[in-house]
Amino acid sequence: MTAQTLPAPSPVDAAKRRELKRVAFATVIGTTIEWYDFFLYASAAGLVFGALFFAPAGAEFATILSFATVGVSFLFRPLGAFLAGHFGDKIGRKAMLVVTLILMGAATTLIGFLPTYEQIGMAAPLLLVLLRIIQGLSTGGEWGGAVLMAVEHAPDGERGRYGAFPQIGVPIGLLLASGVLALMTGVISPGDAFLEWGWRVPFLLSFVLIIVGIIVRRAVDESPVFLEIAAKKEEAKTPILTLFRKHWLLVLLAALTFAGNNAADYMTTGGYLQNYATTPLADGGLVGMERTPVLLAVAGASVVWLVCTFAAGVVSDRIGRRNTYIIGWIAFLATVFLLFPLVNTGNPWLLFLGVSLFAIGNGFTYGQQAAYFAELFPASIRYSGVSITYAIGAILGGAFAPMIATWLVQTTGTASSVAFYIAGVMLVAFAATLLLRDRTGIPLGPDHEAEQSRGAVYGLR
Repeated sequence: MTAQTLPAPSPVDAAKRRELKRVAFATVIGTTIEWYDFFLYASAAGLVFGALFFAPAGAEFATILSFATVGVSFLFRPLGAFLAGHFGDKIGRKAMLVVTLILMGAATTLIGFLPTYEQIGMAAPLLLVLLRIIQGLSTGGEWGGAVLMAVEHAPDGERGRYGAFPQIGVPIGLLLASGVLALMTGVISPGDAFLEWGWRVPFLLSFVLIIVGIIVRRAVDESPVFLEIAAKKEEAKTPILTLFRKHWLLVLLAALTFAGNNAADYMTTGGYLQNYATTPLADGGLVGMERTPVLLAVAGASVVWLVCTFAAGVVSDRIGRRNTYIIGWIAFLATVFLLFPLVNTGNPWLLFLGVSLFAIGNGFTYGQQAAYFAELFPASIRYSGVSITYAIGAILGGAFAPMIATWLVQTTGTASSVAFYIAGVMLVAFAATLLLRDRTGIPLGPDHEAEQSRGAVYGLR
């Protein structure tokens, strides 16, 4: 038998594949940089910001205030989502992505130059909160634009796969943030040097990363769905009003699905676990590990999160977005009560195991989310829909999860209370998932607006 010779791709197909690769690369690079900045702040909040900016409040309350600044930025995500969604649905996805990247990079770099409380008093925490708010505005608009660029360029049967590229930028951002911090704490500026100046270096590195991201993002074409909308002059005049007037229940349910994932993953990405594991026993800590092995364990587990996130996107193209979510919720609920007992051993390898097991559910409730959200909303209001839903879900889920977890442990004396809190949020998200229809493969173009506008929620036409 002779080997079968497959026909060569047509020039159009080959050009399309090249463009898809450019879009995938641009979205993963951009979201990696954006979330490196975001997670860097969260990790620093757990490790050093309490001592540097809130020390007069006392050790325990300083930690709560430090984590509160992490949560404050979430309150401004909806505003960023409103602005980016409005202009993204009117002038395009690409322009807004460049704007959000510049905002995030500028805020992060300035944090690296920020004087501490000891140097300028109350102005220091106020400036820190202001810069964190700018990060929140940027993040609110970033995600929706990135996922729509990826999903709206993708072939119908590969939306989950291509939508997973901006999603994997999140664990890569955590990997980079944890890795750079571990390098600073373990090699370049160990001990007191990290508190004195070493923590600033990862923030200053953001300036270089932002330049790279802007160059990459400017090189890709605008979303074909938006170009079609613009050509037909069918942009929604007030996309946000249309969204809440016609699709408020869909926004709420989809936000609750994300809230479960976000509350859980902010145990690590929100800096809580890093703080919980490294607080010295003399200061009321329960584990008392060194910073560097904890950061390395979180960095290693983020690789597991990355693999599971991409796998979820690919699998969702085969079995549907909703079924993939169900797998993720089951995996999450099976591991949520294992995480803290493994961390409490004080063994870095068991900590890595616990966070890695937790990362499986994290990935399988996140990788498919880009395609899932894009398929839920009509084309003319899609940027507003996915961005605002994501922002609301983040407030309901992860915004104050680290602060709540810190308060629960201080009140109860055990991390079991945190596990029950996270499990409760997951169960609500699981229920919301079951109320939403799977719309895998629905046409995304403006010619199918009527079909896109109905049937996303069970029981509603």
